[in-house]
Amino acid sequence: MAKMHFGVNLPQIKRSWEETRSVAETVESLGYDSVWFNDHLYGIPMPQLPILEAWTALPAVAAVTSRVQLGTLVTPVGFRNPALLAKSIGTVEEISGGRTIVGLGGGWYGDEFTGYGIDFPPVKARLEQLEEAVVLMRRLWSEEQVTFEGKHFRTKDVYCAPKPAKQPPIMLGGGGEKVFLRICAQHADIWNNLAVNQEHIAGKIDVLKRHCDAVGRDPAAIQISQQTMVVIGSDADDAKAKVDKANKIFGGHLGKGISGTPEQCAEQIQRLADLGCGMLVIEFFGRDPREPARLFAETVMPRFS
Repeated sequence: MAKMHFGVNLPQIKRSWEETRSVAETVESLGYDSVWFNDHLYGIPMPQLPILEAWTALPAVAAVTSRVQLGTLVTPVGFRNPALLAKSIGTVEEISGGRTIVGLGGGWYGDEFTGYGIDFPPVKARLEQLEEAVVLMRRLWSEEQVTFEGKHFRTKDVYCAPKPAKQPPIMLGGGGEKVFLRICAQHADIWNNLAVNQEHIAGKIDVLKRHCDAVGRDPAAIQISQQTMVVIGSDADDAKAKVDKANKIFGGHLGKGISGTPEQCAEQIQRLADLGCGMLVIEFFGRDPREPARLFAETVMPRFS
């Protein structure tokens, strides 16, 4: 079976820092490749739910881990001035020893923008912001001093130091085929397909390849990632009980996901790998994700090493 990068979403909604820290330490010890926070200001789907803020919590995770890569899935560029975010990422890179994956997107949940007094322009403008942010951040990590005059963002003779020792990979998350995937073709190191679009990944990969051809870029230069829920059981009966419970709670709004026994999960992952997907970012079903993460690490991951 094809080698696969396995990442894990860390618990952050209605969870203490100690719970989050424990999961991060456990999944690193189990051999996972990366850990992730969702970058939301509200606890989706209920805005009153407490949620750890991603770019505050990420350097704390960096300090208590030593190997796993660290990312956000994904940061809406409208939340923060991208020049300031580039500065923050330089600090996370310093703390982590160069383990950051910079997940970026246009944002979609307007209530958290407007609730915090942040502009939430139409999709077209948010995608323009995304492309400008990628260009600006890469310049700040590579040039001594940057003046940037964009439609949405600008800097004047700005310094950004310390700089990352190497350019951190940029993951772009989204699914729009006409504009977003064209931006990915030009700028992304990693494209993350949304969980709700998992069943449509083959068609979107074809679109991404066509955009790459149009801009003269090798599609192989872009790693393909799938965000997914995993519901795993030790046997058929255990898997069915957990899948039924997950369906009652989530009602399918996180997409088809990956579910079943270890053998069934491995078969579903292999089908994604056969399409060109080399990375999974997993939301494990269960109050304590350490239990399913351990079962998955012991029974599924060795098949893709």
